[in-house]
Amino acid sequence: MIASLPMYDRPETAAAHDRLWSGIRRALGFGPARLRRGAESMDEWRAPELLLSQTCGMPYRHHLHGAVQLVGTPIWTLDDPPGYYHSVLVTRADDPRDTLTAFKGARLAYNMATSQSGWAAPQTEAQGLGFAFTDVLETGGHRASARAVADARADLAAIDAITWQLITRSDPWAAKLRVFGRTRPTPTLPYITAKKQDADALFEAMTTAIDGLSAADRDTLYLRGITRIAAADYLAIPSPPFP
Repeated sequence: MIASLPMYDRPETAAAHDRLWSGIRRALGFGPARLRRGAESMDEWRAPELLLSQTCGMPYRHHLHGAVQLVGTPIWTLDDPPGYYHSVLVTRADDPRDTLTAFKGARLAYNMATSQSGWAAPQTEAQGLGFAFTDVLETGGHRASARAVADARADLAAIDAITWQLITRSDPWAAKLRVFGRTRPTPTLPYITAKKQDADALFEAMTTAIDGLSAADRDTLYLRGITRIAAADYLAIPSPPFP
């Protein structure tokens, strides 16, 4: 069996993620002893032995819908509706532009074209303003996108709100950046399981495990619960063209 929590796993969150998984496994009564770590992958998400992982809304609606089950959706300590999140729009602290329209023609750093928060969200916002970002830099990760802006290799990036919290908490170079806007909230990154698993049992185990986390671990993960959001809500999010 495969269990992974790849989306916000970095050295500062690893121990809290391990304790979260231990709680899930204990409540469930079975599962691998340890989380699988490394970059998220479509092969892992599609694997018939997948017990639990977390994906992004865009891969779910383009590639995974019908191939996996939704377990639930995290509730973050954000000011968005439960189960939703947004991206922050960041630029360098000394860049005077303060609206997305002002960045028309600027270089957008993005993590990957299959990212809701890093690619789809800013392009959708730009389309609503009558333009698209065509000068783009693919970085492979949100943290790398933010760093590209800080290092003046790009002018702006859209960073999902939880990743931004982790960056500002742990990366000193984030002081070179500032937030000038945010995208509209969309359903956040869902937990998934293979078709043969019991998604309801996993939801209950996750509820128990999150409730059992210490306040410090919940703060570390910015996690306060789990809810259910329908597949149709994920599928309804617009998808801009790929670069």
